[in-house]
Amino acid sequence: MYLIDTNIFLSVLLGQGKSERCRRFLSDNRGSLHISDFSLHSIGVILFRNDKPGLFRKFVEDALPLLSVQSLPLHLYKDIPDVSNRLGLDFDDAYQYLLARYNRFGIVTMDADFQKTKDIKVISI
Repeated sequence: MYLIDTNIFLSVLLGQGKSERCRRFLSDNRGSLHISDFSLHSIGVILFRNDKPGLFRKFVEDALPLLSVQSLPLHLYKDIPDVSNRLGLDFDDAYQYLLARYNRFGIVTMDADFQKTKDIKVISI
């Protein structure tokens, strides 16, 4: 089971650098893919800022039925500052890390910051 980081989806949606590798990973791992509510909202914010609300609609219609949307349990929000300080992660990465650890998911990302973690599986694309 994998928590897919925001940058993986954005790479595919915006046709950026490693979009084909990201698309292949997503396709090859259907049924094992999760997205955080934070990533879903971030994708929306970024696509709207780039004047692409139709692309957000397409993402929601095409991708969300294949994903499980996960939220960080409320009792873990208090741990975000400690994780951020201990691992040198910003807010969104600390959120993703805690969500992955709580659910025993690996994280699939293009963000090198997750390499600092030792207790979750990190797949770098």
